[in-house]
Amino acid sequence: MKRSITALIAGSLLAASFAAFAGPGAIEGVEKQPVNVSAIAMFLVFVVATLGITKWAAGKTKSTADFYTAGGGITGFQNGLAIAGDYMSAATLLGLTSMVYFKGYDGFIYAVCFFIGWPIILFLIAERLRNLGKFTFADIASYRLDQNRIRTFAAIGSLTVVCFYLIVQMVGAGQLIQLLFGLEYNTAVTVVGILMMVYVTFGGMTATTWVQIIKACLLLGGGISLMLLTLAQFGWSFENLFTKAIESHKAGEKLMIPGSLMADPISALSLSLGLLFGTAGLPHIMMRFFTVPNAKEARKSVFYATGFIGLFFLVTMVLGAAAISIVGTNPAFFEGGQVGGKLIGGGNMPVMHLTKAVGGDIFLGFLSAVAFATILAVVSGLALAGASAISHDLYARVIKKGTATSEQELKVTRLASVGLGITAIVLGIAFKDQNVLFLVALAFGVASSVNFPVLILSMYWKGLTTRGALWGGIAGLVSSVGLVILSPTVWVKILGNKAAIFPYDHPAIVSMSLAFFVTWLLSVTDKSERAKREAAAFEEQYIRAQTGLGAEGAHAH
Repeated sequence: MKRSITALIAGSLLAASFAAFAGPGAIEGVEKQPVNVSAIAMFLVFVVATLGITKWAAGKTKSTADFYTAGGGITGFQNGLAIAGDYMSAATLLGLTSMVYFKGYDGFIYAVCFFIGWPIILFLIAERLRNLGKFTFADIASYRLDQNRIRTFAAIGSLTVVCFYLIVQMVGAGQLIQLLFGLEYNTAVTVVGILMMVYVTFGGMTATTWVQIIKACLLLGGGISLMLLTLAQFGWSFENLFTKAIESHKAGEKLMIPGSLMADPISALSLSLGLLFGTAGLPHIMMRFFTVPNAKEARKSVFYATGFIGLFFLVTMVLGAAAISIVGTNPAFFEGGQVGGKLIGGGNMPVMHLTKAVGGDIFLGFLSAVAFATILAVVSGLALAGASAISHDLYARVIKKGTATSEQELKVTRLASVGLGITAIVLGIAFKDQNVLFLVALAFGVASSVNFPVLILSMYWKGLTTRGALWGGIAGLVSSVGLVILSPTVWVKILGNKAAIFPYDHPAIVSMSLAFFVTWLLSVTDKSERAKREAAAFEEQYIRAQTGLGAEGAHAH
C-alpha cells in the first residue's frame, strides 16, 4: 500500500512540471542527508554562471518589452529549449522515474498525458497567441472585450496559478535540498527565493530565458548520459533491460500493462483533461510565445519544445525501468539492507540511486545540482509571469488606464518581483510540514478551467462576450478550487473527514465543462449593445490572428 501511495504521489507531482516543479508529497518527512560537497560545489558553479548572465541581461533590459519578452528577439530554437526547460523539472526526473520504478506502464501513461497537450498548443494556440498578444495572457482575453473587467479577472486567474506553483516549488526546493544536499530546509527556501528575485528583478525575461536554456541542456544532457551508462549495463539492449525489469519486479509481466491508474475511468479522464488543457492555460508557458519575433518562430518554438520534451520523457522511461533491476535488487539502497523495503531517502530516489550505481558520487553530485537548478529556473519564470500580471495588467491597464510610462511600469514590475519572492519564501516556510500535493491538482484545475476556456473561445468564437467570459471564468475558478477542497486528498487526508464529498482528486471534468457551459450560456443570452460591438470586432481580431498585421514585432538588438 505504501508503495502504491508513493508512486501515485510521485506521478501526481508531474502535473506541476510543465510545469515544472518538485512536488513535496513524495518527499514529505524525508530525513536530512549528509552534506553532499560535490553537489554543492557544482550548484555554486551554476549560480555564478547564471548571475553572470543576469548581469549581461540587465544591460540589455531597457524597456518593458525587454523585461517581459526579451524584446521579442529570442529565436524559435532558443525559445523551444526554454519552454522545454519550463516543462522538464526535478519532479519530472525524480517523480516519473519513481512511478515507472513502482508502477511500470502507468508511468508511461502519465508521460503521455503531459505530452499530448503540445500538439494542441502547436496547432490551435501558438500562432494566434503570438499575433494577438503583447506581453500577457490578458492581452488576448481582453482584445475585443471590456479591458478593465477582463484584465482584472485574467490577472487574478494567472496569479492564482502562479501562487500555487510557487508554494509547491518552494516546499519542493526545501525538501529536495534536505534530501540531496544535506542543507537545512529554511536555508534552501531562502536561497531559492533570493536568487529568483535577482534573476527576475535585474535580468527580466532575457536572464530567465537563458537560465532555462542552460538548465534544459544540463538536465537533458545529464539524463541522456545516465541512460547511456545504464544501457551499457545491459549490453546496449533495450530488450535485455526490460526483460530484466520484468524478472526483477514483483508484478512480473503485469508491469508492462495498464494498472491501477486506469481502474477508475472517470478519474483518469478528469486527470487527462486537466493535464491536456491545463498546459495551454499556464501563464508562464503562454508568456514565452511573446519572446519570439513572429508567428513562424512561435510554431518553431513548440516544434522544438515537443521534440526535447518527448526525448526527455523517453529517457525517464528507460531510467525508471533500469532502476527496477539495478536499484531494486541492491541491498545497499534500502534501509537496513532489506531488499524490497523502504528506499534510503524516500520513494522519489530511484533515479538518484541509479546515478550513484552506474556513475559514482561525482555524477550523483552533478545530477543533484541540476535537480536544484531546475527549481531556480522554474520559479524565475513563474515570478516573471506573476509580476507581469500585476504591473502590466492591473497597474498599467486597469489602474492607470494605459497612461503609465514604460519606466513606471518597469518599476512596478521589479517591486512586484521582489514582493512575489518574499511571499514565496514566507509561504514556503509556512507550508514546510504540510502535504501540499492538492495544490498541484488545483493549479492545473484552475489553468484548465479558468484560463483555457476564455483563451480558446476569445480566439475562435465570435459570440464570446464580456459577460460570458467573466462569469464563465468565475464559475471555473470557484468550481475548480471548491472541488479540490471537497476531494479525497483534501477533505479526507488533510482535513480528516471520513468521506469525500467530491469523489475525485482532479476536478477538470466538472469544472472545465462548467466554465465552458456558463461562458456559452451567458454569451448567447447577452443582447446588449456592447455584446454586438464585441461580436463585430471579431473580424478585425481574426484577420490579425491569421496574418499578424498590427502584431508587436521584435525590437532591434
